[in-house]
Amino acid sequence: MIAAVDHVQLAAPAGSEPALCTYYVDVLGMTELPKPPVLAARGGCWFQAGPVQLHLGIEADFRPAKKAHPGLRVTGIETFAERLEAHGAPVHWDAGLPGHRRFHSYDPAGNRLEFLEPVDG
Repeated sequence: MIAAVDHVQLAAPAGSEPALCTYYVDVLGMTELPKPPVLAARGGCWFQAGPVQLHLGIEADFRPAKKAHPGLRVTGIETFAERLEAHGAPVHWDAGLPGHRRFHSYDPAGNRLEFLEPVDG
């Protein structure tokens, strides 16, 4: 029986870790997690905010997915969008999901991220 999502893994190109750390920590407000030494040798980085973990793994022939993405629930979505824009991250609003406000953005590797907040009523 599946009990929960442990983490979501995204791919990134070699050498992108400094830009990813800046984005996920400074822009999104996540905390960087130490990787176990055997996995740290492979590169990449891990991040957490509350129970949500995102792992960025290095992929030799990296190409960002055009459609695949994690959906990250946020509170105060307007303020969160303003935070991303203030850091130069694109924000693309999408009204296509009933009962939610949502937008998409991209990390420095080009990974698509969805941010959403349920609407009351």
